[in-house]
Amino acid sequence: MSFVDELSIYIKAGHGGDGVVRWRRESKVPKGGPAGGDGGRGGDVYIRGVRDVALLSQYTHREAFEAENGTAGAARNCTGASGEDLYIDLPVGSLVTNKDNGTVFELTEENEEKKILSGGEGGFGNTRFKSAIDQAPRKQTDGKEGEEGNFYIELKLPVDAGFVGLPNAGKSSLVNELTNAKSEVGSYEFTTLSPHLGDLYGFVLADIPGLIKGAAEGKGLGHKFLRHVSRTKMVVHCISLENDDVVVAYEIIRNELSEHDKALIEKPEIVVLTKTDVVPAEAAAEAINAMKKVTNGDVYTTSIIDDESIKVFRDGLIKHLRNDFGTLEGKE
Repeated sequence: MSFVDELSIYIKAGHGGDGVVRWRRESKVPKGGPAGGDGGRGGDVYIRGVRDVALLSQYTHREAFEAENGTAGAARNCTGASGEDLYIDLPVGSLVTNKDNGTVFELTEENEEKKILSGGEGGFGNTRFKSAIDQAPRKQTDGKEGEEGNFYIELKLPVDAGFVGLPNAGKSSLVNELTNAKSEVGSYEFTTLSPHLGDLYGFVLADIPGLIKGAAEGKGLGHKFLRHVSRTKMVVHCISLENDDVVVAYEIIRNELSEHDKALIEKPEIVVLTKTDVVPAEAAAEAINAMKKVTNGDVYTTSIIDDESIKVFRDGLIKHLRNDFGTLEGKE
């Protein structure tokens, strides 16, 4: 099942049950009297945060979500049953926008619940209308419609380190080596068509699909994946040593991040020069020196066929994550 990070759905809260006209039938009350109960309230709709980033894919073939309706009232002044509330589980990091009125809800924590629609109130039975001048009212009211709306769900992945870079920068291979993300790897642009997540000692790493110049304006995969970087605590710039100028490649990505959200270039960053096996050692050394002049973050070199370089980078990344965002025992 493919990864889904945006979805449009229709949601409706429950309809309130109708009030009813009923009469007392006790033998000692010859003329009877009003005994119609009120309708039950319609169910509300809540969204609830869960730690399953793939959850939206389960909803792609579902056109509507509806809470349960309230039931009609009954004789002997019995109120109808209220409709059951509907809880829609969504991945932590979801932004839920009511497209009809612009209201936005955000889920940032596991088990967080937010009511997005209210069920309709139940109608009144005829007992409600008894008065001194009308001892046998035949009046009742219908239940109210529940709120409804068309919603757009957008997932912004809550990750600890987001791996960014131009296409073919070696991000997927590197994340695969560090975790069990199992991203598809190939020597062509946009191999990764959706973000892949991996676990590194309790920290979540994301392989963000390759960006190109102009991504902030929608070129290439554009905004579709830039939004995932916004909730990344640390940015890992992957730059292939196949680039003629690693600084230019770095600045292209930095510029796209800044155009999307200037706060992104203020995040802690690490630079990883990948594919050291395809260039002479002297060229790699020159690239390292060039990068150290333009970044305040650490600069690493790696090759997926060099286990020692992967270990050095893994140890350095874990140290940064634990010092900046977690504890010695792992992420809090």
